[in-house]
Amino acid sequence: MTIDFRKHPDGLVPAIVQDANTKCVLMLGYMNQEAVTKTKETQQVTFFSRSKNRLWTKGEESGHVLILTDMAVDCDRDALLIQAEPKGPTCHKGDDTCWGDSNTPNYGFLTALEEVITNRKNNPSDKSYVASLFAKGINKIAQKVGEEAVETVIEAKDTNSDLFLNESADLLFHLMILLQAKGKTLNDVVRVLEDRNKG
Repeated sequence: MTIDFRKHPDGLVPAIVQDANTKCVLMLGYMNQEAVTKTKETQQVTFFSRSKNRLWTKGEESGHVLILTDMAVDCDRDALLIQAEPKGPTCHKGDDTCWGDSNTPNYGFLTALEEVITNRKNNPSDKSYVASLFAKGINKIAQKVGEEAVETVIEAKDTNSDLFLNESADLLFHLMILLQAKGKTLNDVVRVLEDRNKG
């Protein structure tokens, strides 16, 4: 990894820190060669503090360090992307990130869909299919997951990809409803998979 520190008059390159697991952007700092070297040696993200005019390891006072998992340089070789595991809040104000956001996993559209399902559960409407399933109870929801699983298996044995994908979408959708009915989330399932992967 070659970093071109000469592109910046002060010899400092911006370093974006991202949570290695959730992919949330945590903070922005600046690094010189010495900070990069120390970060690699200690495995704790270290910056050059412009206000203190010295090397500064994140969390050196609070204990909320950032454990390095990966470091990459951009295509122009003048900016860094740091992947790290935060040990506590990253912002000095006590927030998870320096933008005030919560450092929670986001699975894109699936997270948005999960929020819609939660809303339908908590604010039922007569026009909502999801709300009607919640009203019928856990047995009906579990039955729907079983039906969609069988239909997915049937379509998997055929050659029509569109039908297979549609049944797979129905299965995933109803599984997400079942998770909500059991008070669980997609992230709970992901944690189980991550734990299995470590084992």
